[in-house]
Amino acid sequence: MKSRFAVLALCLCCLALWSFLPKERKQPITVYLVGDSTLSVKETKAYPETGWGIPFVYFFDSTVTVDNRAMNGRSTRTFLEENRWQPVSAALKAGDYVFIQFGHNDEVSTKKSYTTEADYRANLERFVSEARKKKAQPVLITPAARRKFNMAGKVEETHAVYSGIVRSVAQQHQVPLIDLDRKSQALLQQYGPETSKKLFVHLQPGEHPNYPQGKADDTHFNELGAREMAQIVLAEVKALKLDLADRIVKRPVK
Repeated sequence: MKSRFAVLALCLCCLALWSFLPKERKQPITVYLVGDSTLSVKETKAYPETGWGIPFVYFFDSTVTVDNRAMNGRSTRTFLEENRWQPVSAALKAGDYVFIQFGHNDEVSTKKSYTTEADYRANLERFVSEARKKKAQPVLITPAARRKFNMAGKVEETHAVYSGIVRSVAQQHQVPLIDLDRKSQALLQQYGPETSKKLFVHLQPGEHPNYPQGKADDTHFNELGAREMAQIVLAEVKALKLDLADRIVKRPVK
């Protein structure tokens, strides 16, 4: 009987000591953002234009570095031709993430950045393949919706073909997909034709020194729009149950 009590006491002591051992520390990781102007960091002269990658930085704890490589005006093709992807691919390590969102500049045939549908698919597949070779996690994101409503006040699709390609690649290669196109369309519809202007760079003449003549831009976000898009991406990170969700900042509730 005494021996049983001794064993029990020893077990309890071990459990008590175990509770004081340091918790396993998470390895630092980097989340790379690659894409176009809708998520890029802006020059001061462009404000209040704001990419959603700017507020996205602040969602995560100290184990996460968000490295925003997105650049205005770039398509999948020009991102590769300008050697912007290759340094990301070389730097990737196990556990890192690559959030990939292109399309705005790939799909416009009159732009120098135009990328055929076949090449767009191939470029996305290259990004995914190279990320996986480095044991990093690619995440595909459809392009954020442009602000466009019909006469009845219903939001219209502006990326049908190229968003469809992103969805197809994600499904074929079993890549996590954040359908920012559809989610942002739903948000625009919620705001409505007029109020949705508050998400974009819509300025009256003289309202902002960077745009003395005013501006009406239905593609690029202002600070509020960028925060809304970043919140959509964050919500999808949680919904997809990515390991990255465990590194979201947890503020104490007062």
